Amino acid sequence: MTESSHLSYCQDLFRYQRRGSREVIVGGVGVGGGNPIRVQSMITADTLDTEACVAEVLELANAGCEIVRITAQTRRYAANLEHIRHGVRAAGCDVPLVADIHFKPDAALEAAKWVDKVRVNPGNYADKKKFEVREYSDAEYEEELERIRLKFVPLVELCKDLGRAMRIGTNHGSLSDRIMNRYGDTPLGMVESALEFVRIARDLDYHNLVFSMKASNPKVMIEAYRLLIARLDEQGPDWNYPIHLGVTEAGDGEDGRIKSAIGIGSLLNDGIGDTIRVSLTEDPVHEIPVAQAIVQNQDRDSSSSSLPADTTDPTWDPFSYQRRASSVLEINGHELGGDKVYRVLTTKKKWDALAHKLDKMGDFQPEIIIEESGVRAIDPRDSAAIEEVDALQAPTLITVLDGIDMEVVPAFRLLVSRMATAHPILLKDTLRTDAETSWDFLTTLLTASRNIGSLLCDGIGDAIIIQGEEAPGQSLRISYNILQAAGARIFKTDYVACPSCGRTLFNLQTTTQKIRAATGHLKGVRIAVMGCIVNGPGEMADADFGYVGGAPGKINLYVGREAVKFNIPEDEAVTRLIGLINEHGKWVDPPVREAAEI
Repeated sequence: MTESSHLSYCQDLFRYQRRGSREVIVGGVGVGGGNPIRVQSMITADTLDTEACVAEVLELANAGCEIVRITAQTRRYAANLEHIRHGVRAAGCDVPLVADIHFKPDAALEAAKWVDKVRVNPGNYADKKKFEVREYSDAEYEEELERIRLKFVPLVELCKDLGRAMRIGTNHGSLSDRIMNRYGDTPLGMVESALEFVRIARDLDYHNLVFSMKASNPKVMIEAYRLLIARLDEQGPDWNYPIHLGVTEAGDGEDGRIKSAIGIGSLLNDGIGDTIRVSLTEDPVHEIPVAQAIVQNQDRDSSSSSLPADTTDPTWDPFSYQRRASSVLEINGHELGGDKVYRVLTTKKKWDALAHKLDKMGDFQPEIIIEESGVRAIDPRDSAAIEEVDALQAPTLITVLDGIDMEVVPAFRLLVSRMATAHPILLKDTLRTDAETSWDFLTTLLTASRNIGSLLCDGIGDAIIIQGEEAPGQSLRISYNILQAAGARIFKTDYVACPSCGRTLFNLQTTTQKIRAATGHLKGVRIAVMGCIVNGPGEMADADFGYVGGAPGKINLYVGREAVKFNIPEDEAVTRLIGLINEHGKWVDPPVREAAEI
């Protein structure tokens, strides 16, 4: 454990308890306090197209969206929020409107006149973003902060006078040069970036604030939010601001839903979060049922039967990822534990159902049959069972016993916190078998992602099994996709794809699908697909290659953070991207394989 292990972000890691926060009013909607978790989304229409914007806002509100965000790139765009607001209200809809501000303080000042809340990204609001490497002296650092204060104070004063709320929303992909050079591209840098702005607001006695710490990597996102909560608690009880949760650039389809459930769901499970947005590269109206399902899908059993006394401190560091140390063992010819690959288990019944087409299933292969694994299933509250496991001389696969009255994440946390020996751990999505569940597929997917993904991001686990999905091939696909999304086992191309918004310079949905079709066989290659430059260059830090909107109909291609090809016509850009991947030695031709239905 690191020095951060003395910090605390959660009152009880083994029982649900929602974090207490002050209430912030956004329009007529309360966020935080005793309010339910609110669901948000963002429209994709051009902010200058009043009719289209009004129609999208109404569609989102009718779908159950409780707060709607609209981009305001410049003052001209922000001024049209007056007409959008009038159109929405004239239609009898009172959903709160939020202006999304990047780069332009004057746009924020205009937008605050017309909306209920302003979202400011401290990394690019009146700040430098040139990826310069330099040392800032304390005096130079203070000069930068004073420059920011001069730009930010007018907005704070206006929001205070008009009763507007504000979200201080840090994005991992858009930290300022000042923050990057002092704190690095880290969760700590994300937190400090937001705190700089909040201190200015507090100096003016403005508290109508909401925080967010968004990243495309669920591990980074989870660590950043946890660190934020710990730092807020350190500052004092009146720093109890509500929290907005989101995974940026989650992507589309199953992958986007899994990544969102890991990041958002694991934090909600620990009682963190007052409002959420699921950022899918799809029509925004599709985000609402997924967000609602994530909110409804939480384990909130705070009345678990009495736990042993030795459960107060985690044996892992919640603020800095490190895989739990374990011994290596071999099962069915596969090594697991230690630094070995995370393995995928299935049942004998499912294995037999797939045996005739394993050669057609590509990477979604079952590796170990659970009935042949020798796994020991125990109740983590049973001290005698724990002592018996600790006394075993040979490494043994351990898991939590099915059917006990504990939720999955607390049960596995308790197991590893009480075990003295380093036996490998088999994670489960549910402590019931598929025959005992009657969930729809989305619930199964979100539950598995939240439970297994959360534990993987804490470094817990060496193998996984999906018990809540009866379909054999589908349960394997979920297994591998969760491992991929959690960064535990990369078996296919990884995509960072932002959701559409009014800043987007090309059709993100069709372009992402086109890129995925052309490059989906490149194992371990990470490709970012960004509609504009707001988060693009920063998120390139996590990607090998980037496809970023540079101007209408024109694409810039990146290698890492560096733009290397500019103003490529959109109809040529995917081919040019493939050429760029080839230039850097990471292209292979796709395999010819007969598809199998899984």
